[in-house]
Amino acid sequence: MAIQSVGIVGAGQMGNGIAHVFAVAGYDVLLNDISQDSLDAAVALIDKNLTRQVSREKITQADKDAALARIKTTLTLTDLGPSDLIIEAATERETVKQAIFEDLLPHLSPDTILTSNTSSISITRLASRTDRPEKFMGFHFMNPVPIMQLVELIRGIATDEATFKALYGVVEKLNKTAATSEDFPAFIVNRILMPMINEAIYTLYEGVGSVQSIDTSLKLGANHPMGPLELADFIGLDTCLAIMNVLHDGLADTKYRPCPLLTKYVEAGWLGRKTQRGFYDYRGETPVPTR
Repeated sequence: MAIQSVGIVGAGQMGNGIAHVFAVAGYDVLLNDISQDSLDAAVALIDKNLTRQVSREKITQADKDAALARIKTTLTLTDLGPSDLIIEAATERETVKQAIFEDLLPHLSPDTILTSNTSSISITRLASRTDRPEKFMGFHFMNPVPIMQLVELIRGIATDEATFKALYGVVEKLNKTAATSEDFPAFIVNRILMPMINEAIYTLYEGVGSVQSIDTSLKLGANHPMGPLELADFIGLDTCLAIMNVLHDGLADTKYRPCPLLTKYVEAGWLGRKTQRGFYDYRGETPVPTR
């Protein structure tokens, strides 16, 4: 399966990072979103991040110019149909993802591989709603995509070996490292990471420590680059809650029950960095804990 053209659904935090690394690696990228403003912002951010890579001598100016030239944008989802590989990077809601794949199906090439960047939703279930479950995989990039080295490859129950090998080869061409996971709720990284973040929120909720003391304790006591509450804000509290709900529903174990304080923050619209408020308030010069 020769892959050269890549269609990406969603120009948000993950989609623009995925577009960036594919373009640098020499793939032709077609980036789709429902908002022209989002597409414009994504291309501007990719330009800025490429410029940073040039300044750090990670790539040359010629590499940057060539990468930007490989990225095209469209508001029309079905334009992605002829792509060799499609990566869905829309919001972490299963109904949204299913609707995207259903809209794409009549326009796909026979050999198009479908993938989802989902961080927790069943690949087998998403694949079952398409006409090609054997050519469907989980393709989970870490955030921020240009920096993080790992890609989780998740096979659904029907995924064939040729599809897996093709995507494994793509990860190698991106100069990243693949980890293979079975199709269980939240896969590997989030199966381990999210309960830790949820436990940190419980630690705050129960008054064991403040935001500052919890984050400092994990940074200095466990050598984590970011504290768990700072990391939750970076990921997005709505995404953290969605993944905890997938774990709780999918594994039916009370140890995955989302902390009520996490639910409360999401209900308030305090989703972290993207809304300027979460466990920290980002509206000033330096982040200030909100509890």
